Amino acid sequence: MLASLTRHQVLWYLIAIGAGALIGLGLPGASPLAAAAITPCLIALLFVTFLDIPFDAVRDSFTDVRFLGAVALANFLIVPPVVAGLHAVIPLSDELVIPVLIVLLTPCIDYVLVFTRLAGGDHVRLLALTPVLMIVQIILLPVYLWMILGGTGVGAITPGPVITALLVFIIIPLAASVVARGLARRSTLVERSIHAASQSMVILMMVTLAVIAAAQVPLITPHLFDLSGAIAAFVVFALVMTGLGWFMARTMSLPVGTGRALVFTAVTRNSLVMLPIVRAITSDGLGPAAVVAQTFVELVFMLILVRVVPRILPGTVVSENR
Repeated sequence: MLASLTRHQVLWYLIAIGAGALIGLGLPGASPLAAAAITPCLIALLFVTFLDIPFDAVRDSFTDVRFLGAVALANFLIVPPVVAGLHAVIPLSDELVIPVLIVLLTPCIDYVLVFTRLAGGDHVRLLALTPVLMIVQIILLPVYLWMILGGTGVGAITPGPVITALLVFIIIPLAASVVARGLARRSTLVERSIHAASQSMVILMMVTLAVIAAAQVPLITPHLFDLSGAIAAFVVFALVMTGLGWFMARTMSLPVGTGRALVFTAVTRNSLVMLPIVRAITSDGLGPAAVVAQTFVELVFMLILVRVVPRILPGTVVSENR
């Protein structure tokens, strides 16, 4: 069964999203429960991802100046003009402008690692850069907002939610994986448990996607018409950054693994971290719904990229990622 799930994993992920959406829409009480389950599911998913990471490679990642420069160039020099261009050509209501800009200007630090791994990208090197991405984005976000909008909304950006996300989604599961691997050297039971956990990646991803869909789809549907402009911006952004990420990987002659990682970090955004900030600025309503819509659009797009990126940046990909 696990072999079948792995072989057809993208199909199963789409089924999981569809099932989650139906549960969230059909059972009114399911959405709040699913929302509460998102963080534990993401922690479990990232913990399993970290179990397979050779940490010597994480240390060595900082010596790869070319990849470090490519990630910084894509996320902090190329993305802002792209977002400013979308702001100029896609009309949005005043209630949506700041939330859309906030989510598009901040690179993802959590499930980007999982999707990068699924596509055969170098998620280890990307993991090493997540603290850097977190720190730089919280420093530069007010600057970017000021450049695009002037003073509007800049004062509302605070580092608290970002620091909390770094602790919850990266430091805690990473530390737990280090402890588990240390215990595995002394205990056969722990070693077998780690192996079983590693084999459960596809199932964990399915549960996580279903939970996110169940929690978020009911929040989007009442505002679907009002969010059409924002959804268009999210789709165009993902398409543009996929093309630019591919172009950068080819022109910079990045190895296939880091090239694929570059595409994923250029496309994925930090919606789960930025949602509390947007809620603080706009309260519940169209603003948070826009961030939720971005998450859903991005998840579907990520499932497509898991198949597309290995084709546009071909190379040897381990069988579990096919």
